Amino acid sequence: MSATQVTINPTGMTTDDVIAIARHDAKIVLSQATLDAVAKTRARIDALAESPEPVYGVSTGFGALANRHVTPEFRVQLQKSLIRSHAAGLGNAVEPEVVRALMTLRLKTLCSGHTGVRPVVVETMAALLNAGITPMVHEFGSLGCSGDLAPLAHCALVLMGEGEVHGPNGTVVPAADALKAAGIEPVELREKEGLALINGTDGMLGMLIMAIEDLTMLCDSVDITGAMSVEALLGTDQVFLPELHMPLRPHPGQAISAANMLATLKDSGIVASHRINDTKVQDAYSLRCAPQVTGAVRDTIAHARLVAERELAAAVDNPVVLADGRVSSNGNFHGAPVAYVLDFLAIAAADLGSISERRTDRMLDKNRSHDLPPFLADDPGVDSGLMIAQYTQAALVSDNKRLAAPASVDSIPSSAMQEDHVSMGWSAGRKLRTVIANLTKIIGIEYLAAARAIDLRAPLEPSPVTKKAVETLRKTVPGPGPDRFLAPDMAGAVAVVESGALAQLVK
Repeated sequence: MSATQVTINPTGMTTDDVIAIARHDAKIVLSQATLDAVAKTRARIDALAESPEPVYGVSTGFGALANRHVTPEFRVQLQKSLIRSHAAGLGNAVEPEVVRALMTLRLKTLCSGHTGVRPVVVETMAALLNAGITPMVHEFGSLGCSGDLAPLAHCALVLMGEGEVHGPNGTVVPAADALKAAGIEPVELREKEGLALINGTDGMLGMLIMAIEDLTMLCDSVDITGAMSVEALLGTDQVFLPELHMPLRPHPGQAISAANMLATLKDSGIVASHRINDTKVQDAYSLRCAPQVTGAVRDTIAHARLVAERELAAAVDNPVVLADGRVSSNGNFHGAPVAYVLDFLAIAAADLGSISERRTDRMLDKNRSHDLPPFLADDPGVDSGLMIAQYTQAALVSDNKRLAAPASVDSIPSSAMQEDHVSMGWSAGRKLRTVIANLTKIIGIEYLAAARAIDLRAPLEPSPVTKKAVETLRKTVPGPGPDRFLAPDMAGAVAVVESGALAQLVK
């Protein structure tokens, strides 16, 4: 169960904290230690602001305009101009959970005591999140370097009382109206604060953290649907025995998935029915190698989690205020570490969908399905059964193959060649979310087909776990019969997968 309240300390937060705030609207509490750390660092920025020596982000322009020294009377305007000009996104609105994750992670860094903002800035951002006010952020505008600039700038604009937001009821309203209704005073940004609000990898990291949670759940789900397909296709469970995995090929994810599939098939009457005198020598790869593929996805997730936790422990800003009070320029805003694993996950997820689709196709083909009716139809020829469900699944698999092309290998120079190599991590995160949405539907279609095939094996009894999986689906999706409007059946199966109910069966 997700936490209902998260306390932010200068030492940061966990991935579970990010999920709780972004997806489950947990309330934020700022510890006194956080406010003290923020105030202490701000004192250093105030001292530099009084100095005649130019300091980047405090008394200069930005990016390729960093050589312009800005005198004190223009510095508030400098920060406002930065946010207004950088709030330059276009395209569809980004999902509220992504925006909340982005804001949460930027707030985490602001609370680290390394950015130089005033306490009122962190207090106001926390108040926005707690009030359920979500800035309108658009899909295009970040190159994944110098921070997720445009998305973060749209959020910072709302702190100033400008721009548009999704209110607590989801309606798009002017930010000024939403802040007034919530009793939140807009912030007038001062030296360094505009830059600190936009200079981070928070959007791509937020999408990575949520992708890790989603893909972990989908790996558990596909262990169930894969086992159901093994059962439906009269396959063997003996290839999932533990002595064939960790001792012989010590990939941890493979051992987990093999154990899940073996446990799922335990006490299956269908599997037992052909264990003796089975004329098949070996099952097809899509059945026999399921743990190897899903396990490889699990191990990819484990690597991505390591990167996410390291990035979560970072205080990404430029310039950054060091513990000894120095304000130093750096390149930690470059999103390469996060971008690479976002692309890696897209590749792994695309392949996981591919093997799932192959199992579905095998169940529908009378030449390979071991006496199941063609396309699992009630009256083949009159009825088409799940023929076109596989078409839809194949289209989703094909889309994922295209989306698996990495974004992080691309780079377009920007800011008059000052920012001459960028990560495209935001783009990697956006396409990964589409890959995961497609994969959820692909697994849902395998679930629908495998459940129907298991029903058609009656009177043979499935295992207790797969029987529960079928029963869960049958609460909303009817069993075999003459053709009916198929799209609702498919949507019902996808909804079960998306809810996590199928994944819970491996527990």
